Amino acid sequence: MARQIEPSQVAAILLSWLDLELISCTTLQGLWAGYGHICAVSARSTDGAASRWQRFSRDRGNGQGSTIHLVLKIVHPPTETGDEGHLRKIFSYEVEQYFYDEVAPRLADNIAVAHCFASTRSMQQKAVEHGIDHLMVTLMNDLRLEFPIAGEKRAVLSSNQVYAALAWLAKFHSTSWTYLPQNLSEFLLPPLEEASRRQIDPKSGGTALWLNGGYTYLATRRQEYQSLEQDEFSEWSDIFCASVDGSSSIAEEVANFLTPCGRPFETYIHGDVKSENLYSTESGDDVVFFDFQYAGIGLGVCDLAKLFTCSVPMSMLTNHNPTPDKLRMSECEMELLKHYWSILMDNRPKSKIPMYDWDDFLRHWETALVDWCRFQASWGFWGNTEWLEARVRSITKDDGWREWLRRQA
Repeated sequence: MARQIEPSQVAAILLSWLDLELISCTTLQGLWAGYGHICAVSARSTDGAASRWQRFSRDRGNGQGSTIHLVLKIVHPPTETGDEGHLRKIFSYEVEQYFYDEVAPRLADNIAVAHCFASTRSMQQKAVEHGIDHLMVTLMNDLRLEFPIAGEKRAVLSSNQVYAALAWLAKFHSTSWTYLPQNLSEFLLPPLEEASRRQIDPKSGGTALWLNGGYTYLATRRQEYQSLEQDEFSEWSDIFCASVDGSSSIAEEVANFLTPCGRPFETYIHGDVKSENLYSTESGDDVVFFDFQYAGIGLGVCDLAKLFTCSVPMSMLTNHNPTPDKLRMSECEMELLKHYWSILMDNRPKSKIPMYDWDDFLRHWETALVDWCRFQASWGFWGNTEWLEARVRSITKDDGWREWLRRQA
């Protein structure tokens, strides 16, 4: 059994790899289900080269005594089980380390993202030498220095923050078109499938993001879907789960379309876009996202579906109050989508990626909303529930959308 080690000891070890000395290590929060901790770390330079750490000091001083502010994420699962939930968490932390080590450094300069200084993944031999190779540890800069306003759990953003979040996502989605690998076999499969693959080939895995970004897609939510299918009292059971003329259900057709397969409009997505996973400037004009555990390939609109439902004020989505049972796209909803789409197109590598047709984009947006609503219907609704349900009732009753979806098979 691996020995217990205090976060401050882990911090001191990683800092030593960077010629830094620990001043303090304070636990900010525990990870979900007791899987580890996130700590605020204060350090100072021990090699006289403090100037290279200047931007990570609140006082912006150049002296050797300047305090450097960092964040340490330590993953140490309390148990080792083979259930899907545990596997999803473990693989997601591997994905996050890969993102910060390999993907974040290649993002465009206009995309704010945390910088990883050391990790047990990138410095495996040092981790073995110091006896912490049983942990997943990542040391990053403290984003709160430049983005002091933390998004709150299940809270709506200000108008400025919403537009800044859309701009950040559009730039992130578009810039990843530059380096998105063509070999999809390198990416992680759904948790149970990935675990099975690693049993056959222990050397596979841990070297990429998720093949299907996010954690709500149907392939990894089959039990919840089956429960919804058997729920006689839910309207969504009939809408999502009923077979259409003996063929696949709407939920299955939507999931099939959203499954990545190398199409030009697919990109990297964040996978868990919500207010609590971002910081902003005091004005709200700029934001930075973090928590890339579910980053992978997908359609950018899948990130937007969660953002709109969980963190955008209702007044920015519809002028109707109260919300009707069915709701077509409003002008204010379209304004937000156009803001995102315009930045996405302006920042795409034009020699590599053709125009993403606006009409196709809207069909993809509608499909992402349907998929997100399917997850909430089977797992639990929160956020702008009335808006989401009304929009999806309208979409699924639209013969044009249904015919379009059938043609995608």
